[in-house]
Amino acid sequence: MPAGPSSPLLFASVLGLALIIERLLALRRARVLPRGLTEQVLDMLRRRQDTPEALSRLANNSPLGRVLAEVVRNRHLPRAEQRLAVEDAGRAEAHKLGRYLSGLGTIAVVAPLLGLFGTVVGMIEIFGAYTPDGGDPAQLARGISVALYNTGFGILIAIPAMIFHRHLRARVEDFLRDMETAAARLARVLARDEGVS
Repeated sequence: MPAGPSSPLLFASVLGLALIIERLLALRRARVLPRGLTEQVLDMLRRRQDTPEALSRLANNSPLGRVLAEVVRNRHLPRAEQRLAVEDAGRAEAHKLGRYLSGLGTIAVVAPLLGLFGTVVGMIEIFGAYTPDGGDPAQLARGISVALYNTGFGILIAIPAMIFHRHLRARVEDFLRDMETAAARLARVLARDEGVS
């Protein structure tokens, strides 16, 4: 069993796994961008059912729902003000979607450093066990073991953490592009309908 800084490495591995699972569950497409939601909003507007209660339900539906609700709420504002309000809503959703990803990235960077620290601790043990008369082979083996276990464990934690960090960041960016596209589409339809009225 590794010694040295194995407790922080174990904590980093458990925390990293928890963050990966939480983000995978939170960043499911159906949860962030429910299929057909933009069409439902357009249908709601055609039927003139855009009451404050309906917009509140829409905002509670999903991150996409919150952005679309903001488009509908601000449709009567001048174009520049409408854009600012929707961009603010989009930034708020981007922040929520990216939650914990920096922590996962930090784990991916720090875990190998903790492993390297374990290597240093192991080497200190090796040199501490060495005497002019010769070293205790058991103590030398233990020091080498500490060095190798911690280095390997740090790398083992960092690889999946980095892979999932990049995968989840790409997923968030895809969601944000899709949300922006849906909001722009809804804004265009609303602007066209306002022009016809």
